[in-house]
Amino acid sequence: MLSYRKYNIIVVNDFAHVEGGASQVAISSAIGLANQGHEVSYLSAVGPVASELRESPARVFITGQHAIAHDPSRIRAAIQGLWNRASSRLLETMLEGMDPQSTIFHLHGWTKALSSSVVRVAARRGVSIVCTLNDYFTACPNGSFLDYPRTEVCTRKPLSGSCLVTQCDNRGYSHKAWRVLRQYVQQRWGLIPQAIRHFIKVSDFSLNILRPYLPQDAKLYALPNIIDIPLQSPVRVMANSAYTMVGRLSREKGPVSFAEAAIRGPFKAVFVGEGDCRSLVEAICPGQVTGWCSRAQVFERLQQARAIVFPSLWYEAQPLAIREAAAMGVPAIVSDRCAGRDDVVDGLTGLWFRGGDVDDLIRQLSRMQDDDAVQKMGQAAYDHYWANPATVDRHVAQLEKIYEEVLEDRRCEQ
Repeated sequence: MLSYRKYNIIVVNDFAHVEGGASQVAISSAIGLANQGHEVSYLSAVGPVASELRESPARVFITGQHAIAHDPSRIRAAIQGLWNRASSRLLETMLEGMDPQSTIFHLHGWTKALSSSVVRVAARRGVSIVCTLNDYFTACPNGSFLDYPRTEVCTRKPLSGSCLVTQCDNRGYSHKAWRVLRQYVQQRWGLIPQAIRHFIKVSDFSLNILRPYLPQDAKLYALPNIIDIPLQSPVRVMANSAYTMVGRLSREKGPVSFAEAAIRGPFKAVFVGEGDCRSLVEAICPGQVTGWCSRAQVFERLQQARAIVFPSLWYEAQPLAIREAAAMGVPAIVSDRCAGRDDVVDGLTGLWFRGGDVDDLIRQLSRMQDDDAVQKMGQAAYDHYWANPATVDRHVAQLEKIYEEVLEDRRCEQ
């Protein structure tokens, strides 16, 4: 993989370590781009710095702040979440001497620590901005289009009258009010999304939700998130019995629905993760929650899975676990309510079920009990993934093409 032009690239993400899917992609792409000879700077607020990032050619700039959810000073956290002056000042310093004609500001995550202040700096400096749509914070105050108390998808227009009077936050209305204020600040002074013209979609599903809230002249690029799994023989899933959920055990992720389906089946269920629903899940399926696992341990659990179950009750954006399982030859059962369904060909590489419908989930779990059917779906998932794998090298090569188009657009406009 050769790049014929070298750029200044500022990768922007709240965390300098793998805190979730967005962080994983931001860090992996920054390292990959730096290894290609680009001048890569990684801007974040929260440490520690991942060892692989620290040891790469990328330069790391970090404010050394708390994530706003974990700052012991709630007043400081509230102010930082609205407008982080430390991150904007650091970016000003980073941009000194950089040529806007060859500089890309690539935004991955900003709502957990950095704030929208960094986007205003980049826009004012005339730097080309690219935003990966890892979530729904460009439009929705709570970032998910979900009414948390009711665990229902929210179809209200963000910041409309009905939005403002609805208590949809999982921490109460005072937190919802703060998030509404943050969203207003983000739009009015942070210039998100109006100062951004180039967006990377991670799934068609999530783009369909967000498109009405993006600038009309926005340019959209398709680029799936990185799946860093080496090619290996597919798992012999017919020999396994465990249906495995990987992810946060919170209400919107649907672990309770899966637990109820498993106990009624009965089916062997394993829950790989941690969260506020853990005690409820354990009450239904005792001894089947692993707690937090390292990446290597997650892959080991997938090796032992008959299928991965993704029972999410909210939209999601692009769940990595489904594609990671497919890369290993493990089929998926996914809620049709979430973006995960984009990565499953229903009836071929896995099965869809009606989100929140325990009876329908039981029906699809029962179909996976057929050894021949589950093995065929696992092989199909494996073949489908490896026909177009989302490796780091391929991801970086596609990013370079996107950056070239972005900068070419800039040259044409001048």
